[in-house]
This record gives sequence, C-alpha cells and structure tokens, in this order.
Amino acid sequence: MVFDQANIWKLGLAVALGIAIFVSAYATAPRRAVPGGDLRRLVLSAVALYMVGVLASVTHHALLAGLIYAAGIFVCTLAVWLSRGTDPEDPPHDGDEPTDERPPPSPEGLDFDWARFERAFRAYDERRREPAGTT
Repeated sequence: MVFDQANIWKLGLAVALGIAIFVSAYATAPRRAVPGGDLRRLVLSAVALYMVGVLASVTHHALLAGLIYAAGIFVCTLAVWLSRGTDPEDPPHDGDEPTDERPPPSPEGLDFDWARFERAFRAYDERRREPAGTT
C-alpha cells in the first residue's frame, strides 16, 4: 500500500478526530459544570464552522473545507466533554436510588388518611346523578 502526502495527512486527521471523539465521551468529566449559555455558544460556533465548510466545499476548496470541518468537530467534542461536568447540587448519577428508606414527612406533620379518602370517593361515585339540563 502506497501512501502519498495527501493520504498521510488525511489519515492523521482521521485518527486525531477519532481520538478527540473517544476522549470527549470517555475521559474524566470536568469537576464543575459549564454554564448552558457557554455550551450553546460552542455548539453554535461549531455549526458556523460547518456552514463555512459547506461554502468552501461548494467553491471547490476541498483542503480548506476539510480543515474547517475538522475544526467544527473538535469544537463539538470540546462541548460534549464540557457538558459532562457536574454541579454540586445535582443528584448522584450512578443510577442508584437515594438511600433514604423512609418517605419524607408530611408538611407540618399532617398525615393523609387514604382509606377515608377512598371511602369518600366511592360514595361520591355511587351517588345518584341528574342529567344535565333537566331542571
């Protein structure tokens, strides 16, 4: 297999993009969450890079288009990695339910009598009804 200069840089770029995607998905998440506005700006900048890449493709500048697309992909992988950060106020993400066995207490210590509620509901449901508009 023969590799010329054009194919070598394309292969290197493909490997770099693959590594960037893998790192964004599996690297340790940042300690702090990045504000949503910053993430939106990153994604919008990646979309803008893709649009410029389309423009470069349409005008037959393949090398420039490839580099701009690659920059857009790198920006997207950065946004993905930054979006994985956690807030101290977020619940745990390990998929476990909270370890609290008891339900939280009722507001102001009030207990709700579900049996009485069901009896009252059944009595309401079984009452005699008059059709609407007969009076």
